[in-house]
Amino acid sequence: MSEPSKVNLSEKLFAPRQTTRETSSLVRLAHASASEVHNALDGDTVTGWYRVLRRPLWIWQGVDPIEMEGIFSRIAGAKAKRTNDELLDTVIGYKPGNWVYEWSQLGSQYQRASREHLERGDREKAAEIMLKASTHYSIAAYPHLKGDELAAQAELQATITYKDAMELMPHQVKTIDVAYQGKKFQAFIHLPRTDQLLPTVIVSGGLDTLQTELWPLYQQYLGPAGYAMITLDMPSVGHSAAWSLTEDTSQLHQALLQQVRDVPWVDHHRVAMLGIRFGGNAAIRLGFIEPSRLKTCISLGGIIHSFLSQPKLLNSMPRMYLDMFASRLGKNGVSKASLVAHMTAWSLKQQGLLGRRKVDIPMLGVNLKDDPVSPELDNQLIAVSSRGGKAVSLPAAPLHDGYHRAMTQVVEWLKDKL
Repeated sequence: MSEPSKVNLSEKLFAPRQTTRETSSLVRLAHASASEVHNALDGDTVTGWYRVLRRPLWIWQGVDPIEMEGIFSRIAGAKAKRTNDELLDTVIGYKPGNWVYEWSQLGSQYQRASREHLERGDREKAAEIMLKASTHYSIAAYPHLKGDELAAQAELQATITYKDAMELMPHQVKTIDVAYQGKKFQAFIHLPRTDQLLPTVIVSGGLDTLQTELWPLYQQYLGPAGYAMITLDMPSVGHSAAWSLTEDTSQLHQALLQQVRDVPWVDHHRVAMLGIRFGGNAAIRLGFIEPSRLKTCISLGGIIHSFLSQPKLLNSMPRMYLDMFASRLGKNGVSKASLVAHMTAWSLKQQGLLGRRKVDIPMLGVNLKDDPVSPELDNQLIAVSSRGGKAVSLPAAPLHDGYHRAMTQVVEWLKDKL
């Protein structure tokens, strides 16, 4: 793909600044060391990398595996100054070898390719490629730590390209501005049709995911099944960055759910909530808080109780995840022990919700076997705490297929409950 001669928006956004801090230097946790993770939803820690490399997820989202390895190779081979010489993805400044730079460059190439297809009149191909651009910009911003200037600019590009793609899509996409605590956040609603009220699924991802990354759920599963999909960012992330993450993980979802009554196209008598990773915590919590407004709630690999209540497991988290949680809480410079102690408050069992009484809506807990973050025990807890609840544990292999198998189960459940 050819480089344009004119200065584009991304070049203006990413203009070099001497004071820009590199991602791994933003959160200063005392007594935190690197640990390993390996599972089908989160990917792998790789020795010599700060970020957890989420290969299975990114490939599922449409990233070309060869291009991805090319990025990793360029980062690894860079001779530029790093924050930590032992961590390859800590190149300082927006330049070759820097994580945000390398992913954004590819995003920019896809952006230009999309415009070329549009000039030739191929709107469908232009939309598909613009979505790829958005995905690459979003990965450029990963893991979305507060105060990361370069990441914030990549997030802006992810949103711009996502909205550009949505205008080219054959289905309708609208934005919903939700007022909460004197501020507003933005949610996206994808509609397979607008001539009738639709059963609707509210979806949130984890704390390291933007809502713009959730489009494969609609494109491959929810849209073809006839459901509208409303996405929103978790508190402290993306469009929801104005709110810190508290024990009330579902506060923004509750505000959205209450506003859904006023959204045309949505059958507000048939609304479900699906959450992935920390979004699963919000989804199950919302079921307890708003059972009369929801038909069902689903946790996919949710962080619900066990992981949060066991300091040994929390202590074994990779450094990037510890930094991410500290960033979400607005806790920079605290000790690892202080952070770990605080996280038990997010356990839905500790909050007195799970395991105490049965909520009147059916809930589904789905995990992949041997997932350290979302064990089978948590799904059983979800099942026994809801009338008609169910726990499903799927094989972890093959690794690249985990999301597909899980979403197939989710759609089957929704067909029955919505």
